[in-house]
Amino acid sequence: MSALPRSLLALTVTAVLAASQAALAQTTVSPPGRLLASNCFQCHGTNGNGPGFDELTGKSASKLFKEMKEYQSGEEGEGIMAVHAMGYTDAQLRELSQWFSQQQP
Repeated sequence: MSALPRSLLALTVTAVLAASQAALAQTTVSPPGRLLASNCFQCHGTNGNGPGFDELTGKSASKLFKEMKEYQSGEEGEGIMAVHAMGYTDAQLRELSQWFSQQQP
């Protein structure tokens, strides 16, 4: 292999590594619960203060979790919240509850 192809290969590998490290450096991790909460925005707003629906901000995480478990169990009927709640694991409900409890009213 001549010197030109080796140096071209080395340059290409260096460029790819630099680009992948730059992409990793720009990747941000959303706070737990934020992505899950994006499913709630149509009724509760982006931060839990939606117009005309139950405000989620200002409630404790434990209260929100308890309410979601009640929906999940069917204690609160068969409405849209029960359907939504059934789609989450307990860990996800905890993340959602924690996220909304930290938002400002």
